[in-house]
Amino acid sequence: MSFTVAIVGRPNVGKSTLFNRLVGKKLALVDDTPGVTRDRRPGDARLMGLTFTIIDTAGLEEADAESLQGRMRAQTEAAIDEADLSLFVVDAKSGLTPVDTALAEMLRRRGKPVVLVANKSEARGSDSGFYDAYTLGLGEPTPISAEHGQGMIDLRDAIVAAIGEDRAYPTKEDVAVTNVDVSDSEGGDEDEEPAYDETKPLRVAIVGRPNAGKSTLINRFLGEDRLLTGPEAGITRDSISVEWDWRGRTIKMFDTAGMRRKARVTEKLEKLSVADALRAIRFAETVVIVFDATIPFEKQDLQIVDLVLREGRAAVLAFNKWDMIEDRQAVLADLREKTDRLLPQARGIRAVPISGQTGWGLDKLMQSIIDTDRVWNKRISTARLNRWLETQQIQHPPPAVSGRRIKLKYMTQVKARPPAFMISCTRSDALPESYTRYLINGLRADFDMPSVPIRIHFRSADNPFEGKKRRT
Repeated sequence: MSFTVAIVGRPNVGKSTLFNRLVGKKLALVDDTPGVTRDRRPGDARLMGLTFTIIDTAGLEEADAESLQGRMRAQTEAAIDEADLSLFVVDAKSGLTPVDTALAEMLRRRGKPVVLVANKSEARGSDSGFYDAYTLGLGEPTPISAEHGQGMIDLRDAIVAAIGEDRAYPTKEDVAVTNVDVSDSEGGDEDEEPAYDETKPLRVAIVGRPNAGKSTLINRFLGEDRLLTGPEAGITRDSISVEWDWRGRTIKMFDTAGMRRKARVTEKLEKLSVADALRAIRFAETVVIVFDATIPFEKQDLQIVDLVLREGRAAVLAFNKWDMIEDRQAVLADLREKTDRLLPQARGIRAVPISGQTGWGLDKLMQSIIDTDRVWNKRISTARLNRWLETQQIQHPPPAVSGRRIKLKYMTQVKARPPAFMISCTRSDALPESYTRYLINGLRADFDMPSVPIRIHFRSADNPFEGKKRRT
């Protein structure tokens, strides 16, 4: 991207709606409630042939620095300092407020280019608010409607005029082109076991109950206060992605909103936040479920782990706030026992005690994430699988149903991410669930595949004589 643009303004003027319009996706949560956006969210914007990085920010308000609104303001000011240009959005429908005047003065002091945007200009009676915007002293306002996509050409022209044509339209020599393979290929020679790609970027989602320390954990990884944190529960609303390098490998990490029990989620805004967190889980490859080590294994914790496994993601448990634990050896032994007992569907899942506040245990957590992703991507050759299947049947033959024993004939791995296998057999509909669990546990033990979901599909060969009458 050639340059970076920050969208700023007071709450509820349409910043997130404009952000979604520019990135072409509904990434940011939008609601009539003021102050929905709290963290700064980056995105790749395209506007009439113009490409740049756009940053959505929280609504700027005058507040004490230690309050939640004050910390939100600090995040927005950091986005302004990071950006090359600011889009200052005002509400032409409701007119200017003293907050708009104060924000205009703050932007002038920064000394960076500013484009004044009069949003909601399609509304009846918006003319007075549009002309009032001239009094801010930031030049001619650009009338737009972020909701309906009106005025986008004028907005592009204003951005080009403010940033300069050289920055807006860099030459081909200035643009680095990188070919990135984002496909999850499941093809290849089934008799080969491809090596794990240590250089491929890894997508990791951080999930858990509210106030478990997810944002603090990510900030500690980054070494900066990139995400909004505090003692209040439920600060994070949007799923925010951040990128960083760990030992030379690119990690794209998603911070998500705390997930409460479904019965307690009644407000529309919280429903939107939880839906955004679920999308982050589906997009991620490895999911870290953050537990509060002082009150672990709440019912909601177990339900989140089960949800992640049902989605087919690789899972790692992180017991946060370990710095608050006194008798660590006894607590660790208790946590291990409860993990094995309460999560039988995730046998062998990696669980790491950490402290997001102090940074203790984070390297071990990242190594567990890499190791789990390695298993999640694992492929096993067909020859090895069929030798293993023959041994399993000798040790524990399939049950006989109605006097006829079920025969398992052939086995192959049909996909990875997560590992899935197909077994050709007779009477697949009569095979009990207990035997499927026996095979899954055997795969985990014999091929070193702990913690990831394993799926086995059974297929019976078609009977060519089925449905035909027997000759007499």
